[in-house]
Amino acid sequence: MTFITEDIIKLLISAGTGAIIGFEREYHSKSAGLRTMILICLGSTIFTIISMKLGSDPSRIAANIVTGIGFVGGGIIFRDNSNGRITGITTAAAAWVTSALGMCVGFGNGLYETGFVAMILVIVALYTLVPIQRVIKQKNTIRTYRIVCKFRSKSLKHYEEKFEQFGLKADRGIQNKTYEQISGIWIVKGPEKNHEKAIKSIMNDPEVLEFDF
Repeated sequence: MTFITEDIIKLLISAGTGAIIGFEREYHSKSAGLRTMILICLGSTIFTIISMKLGSDPSRIAANIVTGIGFVGGGIIFRDNSNGRITGITTAAAAWVTSALGMCVGFGNGLYETGFVAMILVIVALYTLVPIQRVIKQKNTIRTYRIVCKFRSKSLKHYEEKFEQFGLKADRGIQNKTYEQISGIWIVKGPEKNHEKAIKSIMNDPEVLEFDF
């Protein structure tokens, strides 16, 4: 009965740990949110408890849990075709560390303290570092620009110079000419307010036929 009670306590702690991490992901409308993180943490805890009761090698169970979470993380990470960026990395990392916390709870003994400290660090990373991340984004934001305009000599070079005028650094990507039109893609870096000024200027340019940013 003692062991059953201890297992129930572990499962409740595990569910609470997953909920704390999952709440932040759910609040930001991420692909793996509250329920997913609770299930990941619970699953890791259950597998760990089972391995200990069966007397099997705990390292083998831990390795298999990590492998399984790797597949879950691979499904979370994807490429956004609208802007070419890779998204879901933070959520996949959160799932990975949530499974590790679940294993700490499952093993118990001296790992409760380790799991608790690790959970505090995860909370700090997910909750309190957001304002710092926003400040960094304001100072340096990366955007992908696609401009289509009528073909003229140095027409695309003109927009590269425009980026520089607004204090932005532009790395030229693929350029394509079709009939009387020419298109170009740039990876542009710089302060967010400078991006807004450049976007406003390009949108008011009568030479621009299409503009994605």
